[in-house]
Amino acid sequence: MRGLAALGVEEADSVALLLRNDIAFLEACVAIRGLGAYSVPLNWHAQPHEIRTILRDSGAKAVIAHADLAAAIGDLGVPSVAVPTPAEVAEAYALDAQDCLAPAGALAWESWLRALPAHTPVAPRTRGSIAYTSGSTGTPKGIQRGPCAGPAGEQAGLRTACASFGARAGVRSLICGPLYHSMQAANLQTAYSVFGDGGLVVIEPRFEPERLLANIEKHRITQILMVPVLFVRLLRLPQSVRRRYDLSSLEWVVHSAAPCAPQVKRAMIEWFGPVIREFYAQSETGAVTLIDSAEALRKPGSVGRALPGCTVKVLDDAGTELPPGEEGEIAAVNHAYPDFTYRNRPEARAAIERGGLIATGDIGYLDREGFLFLCGRKSDLVICGGVNIFPAQIEEALSACPGVADCAVFGIPDEEYGEVLAAHVQPLPGARLEESALRAQLRERLSGLQVPRIIRFEQALPRQDSGKIFKKRLRDPYWAAAGRRV
Repeated sequence: MRGLAALGVEEADSVALLLRNDIAFLEACVAIRGLGAYSVPLNWHAQPHEIRTILRDSGAKAVIAHADLAAAIGDLGVPSVAVPTPAEVAEAYALDAQDCLAPAGALAWESWLRALPAHTPVAPRTRGSIAYTSGSTGTPKGIQRGPCAGPAGEQAGLRTACASFGARAGVRSLICGPLYHSMQAANLQTAYSVFGDGGLVVIEPRFEPERLLANIEKHRITQILMVPVLFVRLLRLPQSVRRRYDLSSLEWVVHSAAPCAPQVKRAMIEWFGPVIREFYAQSETGAVTLIDSAEALRKPGSVGRALPGCTVKVLDDAGTELPPGEEGEIAAVNHAYPDFTYRNRPEARAAIERGGLIATGDIGYLDREGFLFLCGRKSDLVICGGVNIFPAQIEEALSACPGVADCAVFGIPDEEYGEVLAAHVQPLPGARLEESALRAQLRERLSGLQVPRIIRFEQALPRQDSGKIFKKRLRDPYWAAAGRRV
């Protein structure tokens, strides 16, 4: 806090973090929060011009960056502090030793900390981060919440975070996803806030399946947040490797951020035990539903029921609540969190307001027991010959076919029908898939228009670090070739 204050950071200001997974990320977040300022985690995979766009939009007063990433900041006149790049990272990315030194004009993290003047901060109203959306469909938007409504509001937010992440006093948490993602950063800070005596936070620089298992056993890990693609990579490990490690300390392995195929979840429950949970969330809403292992086996495909303090509804195009079983847009709110706006874009925030709820852009339905089921993204809707088709339904059918590791289904232009479906399929290692055989399996489960016109096989599908498939990269070439976008 003293160092940031010396750089001119005050309450309600922003400090950007261009850091890989490192203890420095946590240290910086704690200091920023202590000043009542906002942290702005930056995706270090992004292009320099994308990073600078967010730095300008967020109004960052300072940047804390790993030394080899600091060059991406450019000459924006913003004070920067360079954190030594961890040796493991330098080795993994074949970085030159010179790349890992503080660049000219930047403060060196360790010497900067040692030389800090005394500073006694005034207890401010705490704030979280400004999380920027991935920008896969347009310019990233910064989600900026108001400050917590005093200690009571802070405690309410912490309770709902603990309920979704599975954090408790003494939690032993393992961080295996990128901390620039808002969900993983919130998980880290929740665990840090409550771990107390006997607690532990282990920050992995990157995900490696067998090392994850080894660390669970070594550190007696109780809680992990993951995304479904990591489940798939774990399940590829040979049985001999899986049986090698003691995972009995696990209490809560929660996943979110991308759809999880029911057969993948079932396999993880059979292996890890009834510790697998899922919540439905967006950066705008936070977690609003939760489902445990027993419920997931009873309600395959569901993302659970509303968490305490949350409201989840399904609305038609006029904003009217729909009855159970009818599909519409999901709107939700977590009442424990302060309201938000999109930084510098209040009109975008107004566009998703639904009478105190936030329109998520997801299509789904609630069953009679209040369990939420997702059908797909509203923006992904394909209208084929006047028939509405949600690609998620076809992806679920494809994922159930033997030999399919993952898939992406989306609409492509067609002169007769307007749009038809294309599927890009990633086979399991060693699997030999044939287009005709896949079509035959799909025809047993789907109507004619739902069977993709084009099926292509990919060695690997492009992904965001949240685990979501970057469909835009697959879809855009088809529309560019047709000379239109819709």
